Amino acid sequence: MSKTSNNPLSKPSVERLGNHIPSAPAPSHLPDSMISSVSLLPKDKRLILFTRHSLRERSDGNGFASYQLPLTPRGRVLAKSWGRWLSGHLPYSLDVDSISSPIGRCIDTAQLMQEGAGLRRDIAHQSLLVEPGSLVTEPDIANPIFKEIGVLNFINRFLQGNLEGTKNAYQGGLDILSLFYQNQPQDGHLMLAVSHDTLLSAFLAVMFDVSEIDWNDWPKMMEGVFLWFDDKPFEQASAYFVWRGEVYVRPIHTLLDGYRAAGFHPNKLLLPPEVKWT
Repeated sequence: MSKTSNNPLSKPSVERLGNHIPSAPAPSHLPDSMISSVSLLPKDKRLILFTRHSLRERSDGNGFASYQLPLTPRGRVLAKSWGRWLSGHLPYSLDVDSISSPIGRCIDTAQLMQEGAGLRRDIAHQSLLVEPGSLVTEPDIANPIFKEIGVLNFINRFLQGNLEGTKNAYQGGLDILSLFYQNQPQDGHLMLAVSHDTLLSAFLAVMFDVSEIDWNDWPKMMEGVFLWFDDKPFEQASAYFVWRGEVYVRPIHTLLDGYRAAGFHPNKLLLPPEVKWT
């Protein structure tokens, strides 16, 4: 990530799967970072894979992808084979409902990954996972800008607080974290959360506390971040995540502190109620 500010991240020591991962070949066209990330996963957590959808048809020259663009045939094969690989090579069960952007290519990615794992589970449509939905407060203002300036400029202006009709960047990140916190699976399970490149790139920039990213930071199709929380109330918890072969931890209170320091009131946040697991 580019231009890091006062970065509160650390790299924790976790009990990793490590040599428990077989040296089976990765599915064709899967970004290399995903297998290197898999080898760093912890044992027996409530794991979430926040992923960009699989390979789709080409977007326009500004990086704007119509909601109607479908997965390619190769993308459908990739999603299914990735679900099969995860099911066969991780000591985690994918037998849990998924969440997804309501856009067809994201729903199809989740469904095909489930099919690859030999499953048919519900896929809940989440408006917070549609691009640039979780970032926007006034679509009539923000959406034309999104189409005019292109996705990278849009995200960077969002991160810098220089974009009308959008949330504060910390709010965008906290809202997504809250969604994941409320939808955590049981221990030893992996839940799919399928979204878009804009949402994933903005979320990661907030987690890394940077105000600008470039195309090297941009998530590839079918690239994602593995994430889990420790067993504490949301505001006291830390979010652990694996991105491109590195493990990081971000205390949620540091995001809340940044949000409040920017002069915003917590009642605008979609903070979760207390969550208990049986």
